[in-house]
Amino acid sequence: MKQEIVGLGRKAHDLTESAYREHTSTRGDPAWAEKQRILLADLALHLLQTALRDGALSADELKRNLYAILTVSDQFIPDHGLKASADRLYTE
Repeated sequence: MKQEIVGLGRKAHDLTESAYREHTSTRGDPAWAEKQRILLADLALHLLQTALRDGALSADELKRNLYAILTVSDQFIPDHGLKASADRLYTE
């Protein structure tokens, strides 16, 4: 079952990375938020891959995944201090 999830995750990851690269929006454009949502999905798939990788779970890799997810998410829910929480992953 785990290998099926990993395989599907890999396919979804390839699709999200392609969609992100093909999205022409840049910061300040009306469609920028949509591109950032694709990026957030891509980052979530990175977390999936980290979580299901064989062997011990790497704390450093998990921190990187969470840092990226919290940082991008902060723009969607700015009043919850997600960027500050992300920064604390590397200061505590």
